[in-house]
Amino acid sequence: MVMPETPGRMCERCGLPMSRYNPDTRCAACARTDETPTVPVRAWRDEQVHEALATWDFGTVVRLVRRRSGLSQKAVRELTGLTQGYISDVERGLKQVNGREAIIDLLTGLGLPADLRPLLLAPFAQAESQRLSAAIDPALPWTTARMVTSLDAAVGGAMTGLNRRSVIALGGAGLTQYILQAAIAPPEAMASTARNGISVSGQLLTSLQSTTDALRQADANHGSGNLARAATAHLKVLLRLLKEGDFTEETGRRLAAVAADTAIQTGWYHFDSGAHDVARHLLLGALRAAHASGDSRLRAGALSFIAIHGYSVGDPRDAITAARTARQVIADQDAPALHAMLLTRQARGHARLREERQARIALEEAQTLCARGRGEDDPHWLYWINPGEVMGQTASCLLDLGRPDQAAQAFADARNAFSPDEIRTRAQFLSRAATAQMRAGDVEAGSATGHEVLALAAGVRSARLDDNLDAMLAEARRYSSAAPARDLLERGQVVMSERAA
Repeated sequence: MVMPETPGRMCERCGLPMSRYNPDTRCAACARTDETPTVPVRAWRDEQVHEALATWDFGTVVRLVRRRSGLSQKAVRELTGLTQGYISDVERGLKQVNGREAIIDLLTGLGLPADLRPLLLAPFAQAESQRLSAAIDPALPWTTARMVTSLDAAVGGAMTGLNRRSVIALGGAGLTQYILQAAIAPPEAMASTARNGISVSGQLLTSLQSTTDALRQADANHGSGNLARAATAHLKVLLRLLKEGDFTEETGRRLAAVAADTAIQTGWYHFDSGAHDVARHLLLGALRAAHASGDSRLRAGALSFIAIHGYSVGDPRDAITAARTARQVIADQDAPALHAMLLTRQARGHARLREERQARIALEEAQTLCARGRGEDDPHWLYWINPGEVMGQTASCLLDLGRPDQAAQAFADARNAFSPDEIRTRAQFLSRAATAQMRAGDVEAGSATGHEVLALAAGVRSARLDDNLDAMLAEARRYSSAAPARDLLERGQVVMSERAA
């Protein structure tokens, strides 16, 4: 039955004054268009909707706009082409709308007014930067959800558009706070709340871990090359399991551990490829995953790679902080090899700062611990630590400290410690050895070592190796009047041209 006109009442669909009133609070005109659902402009005129849109909280956007339009999820499905189940999951926060095209399609289907489009589109990088900054803020809880958000932002390519201020803010005191929070914050429960999700079994996790291990070995042999892309795809699989999987507390922690190990390696491959900002945020996300796993050794592993980032392209003091904190994290572990590795990272930070005394103390302790062999708690992924590796790191420290003669001798002592199969690692080591020899005045020996490096480099794709090759050849140019150096430079020019092609 149609009721008399109610003065002052507005239709909740079109927002116009109602001449008629019915139980659905829609005017007669809108009631006749029920078969073609529409979203009125007034549904968008709400502060909560604007806030959700500006923060990319699309689940809240869909829920508020739908309810203010009087639409069902079925109607939203007709407007957007999304499944009703997906719409339900988005509204409840179980799934996210990812990707520029998907977001535009969703909001276009819902009739996003033109004057609100700048909230969505300007700029995507800034919105992702804000999202990432929130995910890694150490003042916020170290929860499982934030771990997933942090890794999701990292693998989603957000870092390619990060504004510089958000990257800088993560250095110095900010990064120190982040590192220390990782050491002291209690891990959250990891049991899945998903229902009818992907079943995560121990057998599946063993298979996924084996993929991570295989990629790690390929990196040691041939460099990062295309591994960054493959590892990112692998990490996305693990992230999907974290978001949609069905797992117990024990299995969930193991899943977080595999995700942490994979994220560490993925960050390393990006770093070795020269994508330093992407690498850094992957490593920060990996630290969150390691924290969620409850495995202190993985936390130490993530911190060790954050240390490499610090002494290589960042602040060497961050490397020292990360390495020292990592050692505190594993203080109760019988892991002499892991402690030795962390001490070499700490020493590299000291060496970059020309803190020779502190660097030598750390290196001496690393050598003592390494001589003990592997401990009961040393992790499987730390297979490469041995006395030769520690001596090689000692040589690199001496080179940074301006002691090329001592560095050349240390490189010579460590020369036979590397497996012939580890081509990238060997090439990296020998390139610095050649630099040290030439810097110490032994041009003939340095040039001979340089030729070895160039022969190895042909099969290795690594931006870090390219940097070392540039440094080696720059040193050779200082002695270009000598025949051995000239020969090395001529061959080096050919090899570097081929690598750049």
